[in-house]
Amino acid sequence: MSHDHEGSAAVSNRVKLLVTALQERSVLTEAQLDDTVEKLLLHSKPANAFAMVARSWVDAAYKARLLADANAAAAELGIDLSHWSPVKLRAVENTPVSHKVIVCTLCSCYPIALLGPSPTWYKSEAYRSRVVRDPRSVLAEFGVSLPDEKEITVWDSTAEVRYLVIPQRPAATENATEAQLAAMITRNGLIGTALL
Repeated sequence: MSHDHEGSAAVSNRVKLLVTALQERSVLTEAQLDDTVEKLLLHSKPANAFAMVARSWVDAAYKARLLADANAAAAELGIDLSHWSPVKLRAVENTPVSHKVIVCTLCSCYPIALLGPSPTWYKSEAYRSRVVRDPRSVLAEFGVSLPDEKEITVWDSTAEVRYLVIPQRPAATENATEAQLAAMITRNGLIGTALL
C-alpha cells in the first residue's frame, strides 16, 4: 500500500482543528493530549501480543480461552490492559481453510495497547475501503498469495471491539520454545496482512 500524502495532510489538518477546538473550550490542552498519548504508547508492547499468540500455539486450552475472551486471556498472562479504554479484545484464528484480516472501515480503530501505533497504511482510505471489497487483491499487494479455495474473512474493528489475528503456526516449529515462537510473530501477521 502506498502512502497517501494528500490524505495524510487532510487528517493532520482535521486533528489540528480538533485540538484547537478542545483548547478553546477548555476541555483539554495540547500538552494534556500529548501526555495521554505518551502514557498509552508507553504501555503499548507488541511483545505482549506475540506472547499471547505463542502461548496459544503451545497450549490448546489457552487458545480456547483466548478465542472465548481475549481480555481475560491477556490478564491471565499478566498483561494489563486497564490503561486502555474499556474495549473488548477479540481473537480470531487463521486456519488451513480460512484467513482473517482486520480493518476499521470508519476510522482506524486498532489494538494499540497490544500492537503499538498503527501503521500508516492501516489508516489510509485506500486500505480501509479496498480490503472489504477485494481482500484477496489487497493481501496480494502485501505479498500474501492465498489459494482461491481459501476463504478470506474481513473483521471490522469498532470503537467497542478490537481484533487480533492468531496466525497459523509456522511449519517445522514443533521443537521451538515459546520464546522462539514469539520471536517469529509480526505485527502484520496479527493484522492478517502477513503470513508467518
